[in-house]
Amino acid sequence: MNASLSASPHAPDFAAKLATPFAVLGLRTNGSALTSLQYLPVGETAVAPGDRVAEQAAHEIARWLEDPDFRFSVALAPVGTPFRQRVWGALLTIPRGQSRTYGDVARVVGSAPRAVGQACGDNPIPLIIPCHRVVGANGALGGFMHAGDGDPIAIKRWLLAHEGVRFAA
Repeated sequence: MNASLSASPHAPDFAAKLATPFAVLGLRTNGSALTSLQYLPVGETAVAPGDRVAEQAAHEIARWLEDPDFRFSVALAPVGTPFRQRVWGALLTIPRGQSRTYGDVARVVGSAPRAVGQACGDNPIPLIIPCHRVVGANGALGGFMHAGDGDPIAIKRWLLAHEGVRFAA
């Protein structure tokens, strides 16, 4: 995930662009599953869902915005190495309202915290695969989307606050 919050000029078109309080979410699908969710600048123009998967994802994101306890069920198809898949699977087990440190996740997947951080930053479907729930040691926010400050951290802070996570500054 690119920390710049902008779409690559070579990126395929989005199946939908959803306005949220923290960013516009660009959704990509393969016709049967969500393959990518990208944080775009708030000023991006929203685009209605163009297929049934994007429509389901948009509906579920709206439900989550209303109720952070909502559980996503849209089919996901993140592309990544077996290690990244293990990390992303571990992220899906972190309950809403809780966080885990990079070290906690590393112990679950049998790796090092830095490698977990890289896999979190490379998560192609953030929000739904909740990498925002992974924080630094002692409850510090840590990074987000390979960034240590700026808009990505503001988004992480918003997501955690929406889900009721208490964290250090």
